Amino acid sequence: MAHVYAFHHLLIATVQLFAQPVQYQHWLQQTVQQQLFWGNALNPLDRRTTVTPVADSEYLFQGDKSFCSGSVDSDLLLCSGYDATGRLLIAVIPSTRSGVHFLGDWHNMGQRQTDSGTTHFEQVRVHQHELLLNPGPLSTPYASLRPLIAQLIFVHLFLGVAEGAFETAIQSVQGQKAWSKSRVEQAVDDPFIQRHCAEFYLQLESVRLLADKAVQSVQQAWRIGPELTAEQRGEVAVAIATAKIASTNTSLYITEQMFQVMGARATTAQLNLDRFWRNVRTQTLHDPVDYKYQELGEWVLTGKVPDPSFYS
Repeated sequence: MAHVYAFHHLLIATVQLFAQPVQYQHWLQQTVQQQLFWGNALNPLDRRTTVTPVADSEYLFQGDKSFCSGSVDSDLLLCSGYDATGRLLIAVIPSTRSGVHFLGDWHNMGQRQTDSGTTHFEQVRVHQHELLLNPGPLSTPYASLRPLIAQLIFVHLFLGVAEGAFETAIQSVQGQKAWSKSRVEQAVDDPFIQRHCAEFYLQLESVRLLADKAVQSVQQAWRIGPELTAEQRGEVAVAIATAKIASTNTSLYITEQMFQVMGARATTAQLNLDRFWRNVRTQTLHDPVDYKYQELGEWVLTGKVPDPSFYS
């Protein structure tokens, strides 16, 4: 649920970064007054949706978009497609507009409640005033904060799952007997259990500190506004890449190693404790962590900040 709720806010931030107040103000007012929920059908890597102009101020969206988190139950939909010149066009439309179909085909092993399936556009009419053109996607350092906010959301998703797995492991150990070869009777007194839990705690604390630093950098950049420079934006990207790497590694480590603490009984399907790993394993594949390492390593060695993209 944190995933789709965070994306709701990401999409609201998107229109503030890709458009002007005169365009997006009424969307924000509607959202508050009517308690509207925003869904995602952006996915710039999926180029199957085409945009064709049919009049001076009207376009047709045709095709499919995958990984559309929160789209099924949304009221407003942030969607995108490519025109004949290869330009990415992003629009905000009512989710109930004629021709919009949510296929409900999200059957992945993790993040099952995010409704991240396919959205199909069948000759969907989009009006000029619904397109985000000024300044448009990733057109300025300030507009390019959008993917960094998305990456920061992932940092907190991974951290939250890891914290949940950690708390589950700690609770499981309480009252549990130590292994037969241990020199103590209770699992909480076993030095190996203590070592595992200490490692979990250490990694979580490290991610929390890095996440807080990343949040502060984004907040400062947001306050600067359209005057944000490319170098300032790059510093934010480095802080978030660092936190993203740490949260990815920590969440995968704890959600796997928690079973070393809890033992064989924790693997029963009735407890469904593999959900922690399934969720982070699924979401951490959103964009390869190897390329976060590459960006961070390049910055360490050369001082070059990451180039803006929809994933960095």
